[in-house]
Amino acid sequence: MILAKKVRLRPTPEQEQQLWRSVGTARWAYNWALNRQKENYENGGTFISHEDLRKELTILKQTEEYAWLFGVSNNVTKQAIKDACEAFKRFFKKQVKFPRFKSRKKSKPACYNDTEKLKVKDGIVRIEKVGWIQTAEPLPMNEKYTNPRISFDGKYWYLSVGIEQDIPTVERTDVTLGIDIGIKDLAVRSDGIKHKNINKTKAVRKTKKRLRRLQRSVSRQYEMNKEGSRFAKTSNIIKQEKQIRLLHRKLANIRNNHVHQVTTSIVKTKPSRIVIEDLNVSGMMKNKHLSKAISEQKLHDFKIKLSYKCEKYGIELVEADRWYPSSKICSKCGTIKNDLKLSERMYSCSCGLQIDRDLNASINLANYGLQLAI
Repeated sequence: MILAKKVRLRPTPEQEQQLWRSVGTARWAYNWALNRQKENYENGGTFISHEDLRKELTILKQTEEYAWLFGVSNNVTKQAIKDACEAFKRFFKKQVKFPRFKSRKKSKPACYNDTEKLKVKDGIVRIEKVGWIQTAEPLPMNEKYTNPRISFDGKYWYLSVGIEQDIPTVERTDVTLGIDIGIKDLAVRSDGIKHKNINKTKAVRKTKKRLRRLQRSVSRQYEMNKEGSRFAKTSNIIKQEKQIRLLHRKLANIRNNHVHQVTTSIVKTKPSRIVIEDLNVSGMMKNKHLSKAISEQKLHDFKIKLSYKCEKYGIELVEADRWYPSSKICSKCGTIKNDLKLSERMYSCSCGLQIDRDLNASINLANYGLQLAI
């Protein structure tokens, strides 16, 4: 099983400038390849392979206008073109939406480093055309690395690589665990344990309040420094925008850490089977009243992290049918309550059962897993 290892880089100012050139070139190459595919498709052409686009870019690099592409590793542009072609191909397979062009302001700065050119020693790594860079912790040596990627999270540079690891043999129980994920609580388990919504904690609310104040302050300063139809960016605006980026980073790290802690605590109970709902997250995001709460809850990320951790520990992960009415079924007698409203947080049945609706749903999901096993 291939698991990712992510380490922080400590580049010098000169090395950091070169890293910025690399991620900027990768973004440009991705957008260039995507634009070529889009134009070709609109003109009635067929899909252009990444090999043909790379040959076309090689010819462009010989011109004076695109000579700046020689300033970074050739593998950066090659992989960026390949990524754009893969995204375009997945769109035609109806696996994803139409790929977006990468924005300088909003997209995450990242680029590829060739596997063969990546050299690792104790506490340092060699990045192509950048040189030896110190790391905050040593990478495992004498390993076969896959898909090395360099990224910037708004404050620090990171290198992530895939490393082949043996799956440990874990003795599991005979328990089938149902998990109902939602907005009020991140996850409610069929054994009665609830994992809270981290966005309702004091730390997150305080950070979000600080973020709102800074955003309003920057907006006012832009209006004050407006010059005709353009906005002048002052030193104070630049300073506050950096603070805003760091607050966004802090919130993302808090939520990501919480999802990791919850999914790890679930798999460490060592059940034989875990059953979750197949939620239509993209469809749920269309609800303007709930879209922000759903995006902050990171439901899709929860599913991805739980999936690979189940594979690591040899636990079977089952996704219940999307139309399975887990919240509407009585977990005691099996009666379906079709008129159940979202505002009803307690499930009441004619058989006398009174139970929290999320706990009721998780028990039904656990029973769904038992039915599949039979």
